Amino acid sequence: MSATEAPVTEGGEAARGPVRPGGLLDVLGVASVVLDTAGRIVLWSPQAEELFGYGAQEALGEYAARLMVHERHFELVGKLFADVMRTGQSWAGGFPIRHKDGSTRLVEFRNMRLLDDRGDVYALGLCADQSTVRRLEQDVALSERMVKQSPIGYAVLDTQLRFVSVNPALEKINGMPAAEHVGRTLREVLPMLDSEPVETDARRVLDTGVPVIDNTLVGRTPADPDEDHTWAHSLYRLDDTMGNVLGVAVSVVDITEQHRASLEAEAARRRLAVIADASTRIGTTLDLDRTACELAEVAVPELADVAAVDLLDSVVEGRRSTLGPSESAVIRALAVRPQDGSDVARAADPPGRIATYEPDRLITECVRSAEAVLVPHVKDEDLPRIARSPEAAELLGRAGLHSYLAVPLIARGEVLGALDLKRTRNPAPFDDDDVLLARELAARAAVQIDNARWYQNARNTALTLQRSLLPSRPPVTTGLEVASRYQPAGATSEVGGDWFDVIPLEGGKTALVVGDVMGSGLSAAATMGRLRTATTTLAALGLDPALLLEHLDKTTSALDHSIATCMYAVHDPHTRQCRIANAGHLPPAHLRPGRPPELLDLPTGVPLGVGGIAFSTVTVDFEPGDELVFYTDGLVETRRHSLDERLDLLLSLLDDPARPLEETCDFLLRTLHHPDNHDDVALLIARAQELP
Repeated sequence: MSATEAPVTEGGEAARGPVRPGGLLDVLGVASVVLDTAGRIVLWSPQAEELFGYGAQEALGEYAARLMVHERHFELVGKLFADVMRTGQSWAGGFPIRHKDGSTRLVEFRNMRLLDDRGDVYALGLCADQSTVRRLEQDVALSERMVKQSPIGYAVLDTQLRFVSVNPALEKINGMPAAEHVGRTLREVLPMLDSEPVETDARRVLDTGVPVIDNTLVGRTPADPDEDHTWAHSLYRLDDTMGNVLGVAVSVVDITEQHRASLEAEAARRRLAVIADASTRIGTTLDLDRTACELAEVAVPELADVAAVDLLDSVVEGRRSTLGPSESAVIRALAVRPQDGSDVARAADPPGRIATYEPDRLITECVRSAEAVLVPHVKDEDLPRIARSPEAAELLGRAGLHSYLAVPLIARGEVLGALDLKRTRNPAPFDDDDVLLARELAARAAVQIDNARWYQNARNTALTLQRSLLPSRPPVTTGLEVASRYQPAGATSEVGGDWFDVIPLEGGKTALVVGDVMGSGLSAAATMGRLRTATTTLAALGLDPALLLEHLDKTTSALDHSIATCMYAVHDPHTRQCRIANAGHLPPAHLRPGRPPELLDLPTGVPLGVGGIAFSTVTVDFEPGDELVFYTDGLVETRRHSLDERLDLLLSLLDDPARPLEETCDFLLRTLHHPDNHDDVALLIARAQELP
């Protein structure tokens, strides 16, 4: 082959250019020696000079046996040489040789007869140090044994990423014999596998020489076409001693079991994290709707793409409910997450809606049986049993609902409702582990939901009682325009005992009352009602405000040690005055046209129920256009500001005497009542008017 001819590769294809020599012969250091028929050296290679220690000038023309072989083997070597020259059969063996420096070493010989174009006969001897040969043989044998017997799959790819060799372990992994690998690429051998990442890594290893260690690949092979397996593969570039790139070595380890165990451990860790998260996030308040929202927010997206919390309507109303086999479930939706306007979210009942689910619906089955209902793979025929209506079923189908799970909310042996979970984006179906997690979440949340619904029922009862004890609308009185507001306490606290009243009196007079019973709940509301009734009765007697408070003080002392503050004022439109007495209450604000608002300087007095201390009455001018603003401490008190700061703020907000009283009430509540102040508020504003 000329230098311009393209060399041919082992596969029969033309290579792209001259191929660099390999380095194996250099590793062996093979020496070449040519002898004539008399046994004299006629050719002597540099490797022979290195192996035996004699230069070419010293060796040429000398008898080879005397120069190369130990003297005790002369006779045997002479006979072997004669046999090769006579028969033409090659001979191989090892002999100790004497180096020029006097040392002895074992050398492997390969001898054969040569014939030139003139018919002359010569002998060619190939020699190599036996220790080098043995070491290389041992390395090859060790590598071969390890590769063949290793449970790790090994393969060698050439520079075109075609299989050159495959060990038995990889045959088993890939499910085909080694012969079917050779000469083919990875994607040709394993078409079911996404081989692009491996080929990309292999090309990078060929280019850079930097190995790739333990990259993970998931897929299927003919060995197990029905199940996914996980493999860790590593890639190393193969170079010879001359620096030629021979290809890529690939090692493959099946780590399916370890991978599954890792996934299970991660899933367990995730479940614990979700449960821990639920413990801190669910039940932060005693508000029923908020508690339901907290449960839904914990479930999305860790457990589901959409979560709904639904309670039986009878349970929300405080009644126990059991469903018979043919009964429908009346469900009140409390929370849906996410509320992103998608089809699957629109298919859910919006919070606050009450819907009837027929007996064959899955959520009805869940609350009736008190068992989880799981549909791992939702089919079209399942949608009508999941959705509340045909329209909702169509939305769920369009949204790609593929897995459904409902678990009951059970507290203290009673089924409250269900946690409804759907997957559309997460491709994995709900499994038994998800059922366990959902049950754990539902069990923890159900207790909080039950607490919230009982608290809400008790609070609603107290609030209804309290509102029933307050005037629904201030009566029309002579010479006064009146506006009032009652703001219940926040959801995290019980109702209080704040009240106000406007009482028409004889002679066109009007009594204005604002009070606050200390404490909260039904007891405070009941005490407030009794004090309001007593105040109305005493006011009809026309008593002086201080004397009226003294009677109220005795009444309060008889009410199980109750304590209350109270401001009582009587307006006389004819004298244009207000006579006011105070029992430990905050002073009212006095507004007069053309003057800055101010707090009335009244004797504070002691709260009702303390007893033994007299009250005093103060007379205040109250001209037409003047205003008095009565309030309870829930309007102005906060945890972060002093009372003086808040009272100054109140006065600064009363900067428009012409503002309608109703607007003033709303403005003060909106501006002053902080969400963190869990106290109710009573507010009463009176404006003097000209008599007709």
